[in-house]
Amino acid sequence: MTNQTLNTLDLFAGCGGLTEGFLQSGHYHTVGAVEWEKAPYETIKHRLITKWGHSEAENAVIRFDIQRTDELINGFDDAEYGIHQGLQSLIGEQKIDVIIGGPPCQAYSLAGRIRDEHGMKNDYRNYLFERYIEIVKYFKPKFFVFENVVGLLSAAPDGTPITEKIYSAFREAGYHVTPNFRNALFDVAEYGIPQHRKRVIILGISEEIFGDKCDIMLNDFYKIIFPSLKGKPRTVKDAIGDLPPIYPLAEPTKRGATKISHIQQEERFCMNHTPRFHSKRDIGVFRFLANDIMSGKCEYVSIEKLKELYTKVTGKHSNIHKYYVLREDEPSNTIPAHLYKDGMRHIHPDPEQARSITPREAARLQTFPDDFEFFGATMAQFKMIGNAVPVDFAAIIAEALYKLFTSNYNHGRIFH
Repeated sequence: MTNQTLNTLDLFAGCGGLTEGFLQSGHYHTVGAVEWEKAPYETIKHRLITKWGHSEAENAVIRFDIQRTDELINGFDDAEYGIHQGLQSLIGEQKIDVIIGGPPCQAYSLAGRIRDEHGMKNDYRNYLFERYIEIVKYFKPKFFVFENVVGLLSAAPDGTPITEKIYSAFREAGYHVTPNFRNALFDVAEYGIPQHRKRVIILGISEEIFGDKCDIMLNDFYKIIFPSLKGKPRTVKDAIGDLPPIYPLAEPTKRGATKISHIQQEERFCMNHTPRFHSKRDIGVFRFLANDIMSGKCEYVSIEKLKELYTKVTGKHSNIHKYYVLREDEPSNTIPAHLYKDGMRHIHPDPEQARSITPREAARLQTFPDDFEFFGATMAQFKMIGNAVPVDFAAIIAEALYKLFTSNYNHGRIFH
């Protein structure tokens, strides 16, 4: 039993951060993955083919809207998404051991609630967890791993805490989960990820399969196994310090139809390592702020001073500070999906480069390997990278779950 490979189904797969980590652990096989946005769909499919030799990836990665759950399970013929026989036919006689994934987190994110005039209360994504649960109920895996943002803990779009709804729904589906989701909150920086990123990792355990051992297993997972996998802290410099530098041009230019403000002067090739265009004004601000930190003056590190600077430079006011320079000797701040709209809170620490980070630098901070290729426009790359689970953290989740699984089969707790 110790060498058993577990079959996974990835829902809301994105570009495949969770799947990549599970595959890297060596204990899992991806039977299927579902993603509705085109660029992430193309990215995860390409990765499964080129890295993992997945011969069925063209069919196993499904581009479809999970809200149409019946069609996703039974098959669809759609003008936008094409034709597919559905999950039931794809999976066939195979058993799904683990369902992984997490619904899009923007409706739960604290930043999203600040930006939205209604606090995201009317966002359809608040209830996508119900689609996840429908598929869990249909395929009845041994386990599920449900990942989401810290804002999940305080979200209550209709007045009732969303955590209460999720807990009750999973229990009704026959799965034990921790009754206090705060027990499931982790900062990935404590596990050797070069980024502060708090995430809720909800493990569900099948009562039908594991019976009265479920609560003991949950305790083992959260209190014993997972903490044992903490790693050495890693910094921004550890993560991106060896990438080719990219310096500002004296004058912006064009490459085809694309405006360019910076250029890489080394010939060393690195995929997805192109920064967004920056105005001369922003380049000057980035250089000023990075120098302020590098010099040790640190006059512009408080939120109030950064808001003052933003108003001075732009003439606009903001409720949140718009600038943040990554600290070389610390983990990064969180890499968000919002990075596709705005890079000013992820400024490179080198004053000479005077720019925001590239998709590859964001990917490094998310612990994607350098041979992981992201498809789509630069902004689509930023979005999918920010939405992903850090790969190394996903591998830790996978390892912790496999340790739990094997110990509960091999130590006589479960008998078939």
